[in-house]
Amino acid sequence: MKKVIAYARLFRIPGIGGLAIPPVIGAISVGVFDIYKLILVFIIGALAALYGFILNDFADIEVDKLSKDLQGKPLVSGNISSQTALLICVFFILLTFLSTTVLWYGQTIDIYKIGAVLSIVGAGVLGSIYDFFGKRFVGSDILVAISMAFVFLFGALSFGRPNVITWIIFILTFNNLLHMNAIEGGIKDSDHDYLLGVKNIALNSGVKVVDDKITIPNIFKSISLGIRSFTAILLFIPFIFFGYEYYIWQIIILIIAIFGVFFLTIKLLSIKKFERNKIRKFIAGQSFLRYSLVPIMLISIIGLNYSIILIVFPIIWYILFAPLLGEKLFRPRM
Repeated sequence: MKKVIAYARLFRIPGIGGLAIPPVIGAISVGVFDIYKLILVFIIGALAALYGFILNDFADIEVDKLSKDLQGKPLVSGNISSQTALLICVFFILLTFLSTTVLWYGQTIDIYKIGAVLSIVGAGVLGSIYDFFGKRFVGSDILVAISMAFVFLFGALSFGRPNVITWIIFILTFNNLLHMNAIEGGIKDSDHDYLLGVKNIALNSGVKVVDDKITIPNIFKSISLGIRSFTAILLFIPFIFFGYEYYIWQIIILIIAIFGVFFLTIKLLSIKKFERNKIRKFIAGQSFLRYSLVPIMLISIIGLNYSIILIVFPIIWYILFAPLLGEKLFRPRM
């Protein structure tokens, strides 16, 4: 049972519901609603995300060992060997291409499907570069953000030509992953990243932890709020500039969700004491609200039912699986 739990944590089972959603939204953005196809795209999205996270765990073993809060991670504790983790990554690569073959079985390989292959390969290459070399230069978070945006684009290109909505969500995916990695991740790991000379936006901006007290400079806060503001603007572009229909209540809900994201972002940026559990709660809260933004934007485009499913699915998945691993709700292991 101990091994099973270790693998479940390595695979981040509670978070899969959200991690694998981007390519599904990509497919829906070009009008694909076939459940069989969406399930296959979900599986491919999960494999791509897990490849990146497990490879990152492998690359960060020595760094993670420096944090007392991360001793329970499967590779750090030794419950799963680093060699096994690498083999899993290779297996996931093969499984990704096998699943893609099944997805396109009997179909003509056109320019869009070629673009989809290039997107998923590009996502893997950029993610791998980040995992192994990202801590050596400032701004590497851009690589992982582009990587996940490419995974999203894979979902759209697998079925046809991207449209305006597709490209807006592509930028939103990049934007949100950049904030999650550079800002939220930068704060979360600021207690030990500096010990190995990690170079990132957080440390380069002056974020530091001394005797459990954390300092977050205004320049770093400005970067964070700038990214969040750009996201807020992007969410309204389809309605303002491209004439997409909308419901007044939809816009009100979208505004409330955006304010919720800003509220939790500001709470995170305002912490004075480094408390990993509190940081995790703020990050988890932002994540669930962030997942809801695009589905809310899409309500008048894909219909209320599909939007609700996209919003609640990651939450229900998380609530169902988190307790099985002994995790407290909305306080994920990171």
